[in-house]
Amino acid sequence: MQDRRTFTSAFSTPRCLAAAAPAAGKAKLTHPGKAILAGGLAGGIEICITFPTEYVKTQLQLDEKANPPKYKGVGDCVKQTVQGHGVKGLYRGLSSLLYGSIPKSAVRFGVFEFLSNRARDESGRLDSTRGLLCGLGAGVLEAILVVCPMETVKVKFIHDQTSANPKYKGFFHGVKEIVRVQGIRGTYQGLTATVLKQGSNQAIRFYVMTSLKNWYKGDNPNKTINPLLTGAFGATAGAASVFGNTPLDVIKTRMQGLEAHKYKSTWDCAVKIMRHEGLAAFYKGTVPRLGRVCLDVAIVFIIYEEVVKALNTVWKTD
Repeated sequence: MQDRRTFTSAFSTPRCLAAAAPAAGKAKLTHPGKAILAGGLAGGIEICITFPTEYVKTQLQLDEKANPPKYKGVGDCVKQTVQGHGVKGLYRGLSSLLYGSIPKSAVRFGVFEFLSNRARDESGRLDSTRGLLCGLGAGVLEAILVVCPMETVKVKFIHDQTSANPKYKGFFHGVKEIVRVQGIRGTYQGLTATVLKQGSNQAIRFYVMTSLKNWYKGDNPNKTINPLLTGAFGATAGAASVFGNTPLDVIKTRMQGLEAHKYKSTWDCAVKIMRHEGLAAFYKGTVPRLGRVCLDVAIVFIIYEEVVKALNTVWKTD
């Protein structure tokens, strides 16, 4: 009788252990087509929510000390803008950013998934270093294809509002005038700074996101992450990118403003800022940028992940 129990126990134990063990398997890959759709939708929604902080950040960066400064800080910038142009003044330039934000996020996530699908190991796991490199590639391509012309137009719109006689009547009119006066090159001012900024931006963000997701999922690459946790991971990644590349963001903004002609190159811009305004000038607009970027990245990753989940139920690509 005892031998029978021993035999039965030995036979059933492996089965019980197999049932209890997590079915990790191979990580599911995201089709680049799904990434493009989900990324574009996430980018459009996010920018409508966070644009006022982007506006304030850009105004403070353009407010050079030598002028002397027009704004005393974030609150004063908001106050003067609302007093002079109403609440809608905080949304001046939204159209240019909205038209660009959708394709920007679409390119970013599409390229990242395309690269990361090829960089994963046999189990489908993406390590942090490869996540950084895939993010770098996505950031460089989005800078060249979308971000540089989009940001140039946006900065010119916002800077134009501070002049005595604004000349841009809207997005298409502004683009038409810029191209007419400066040619296509007029929409590609500060390309080097933009590539450096976006490349480092996405490298840092995807490195942090990949590291946090790998830590949370452990040995189960298909473990579901709660949207709120995704948002927390995204906010952390956003904060890391702000402290990592705000100086590049300041240089990029100066190179794309209406007074960009003052600078011969990206390096010349950096040298002049350091010489005339000091090291602190490279961190102008950090506070509003930190708030916007943390919210921005959190919202984008939450919407992106949830839209991909929805697409997986109706679009089978495995």
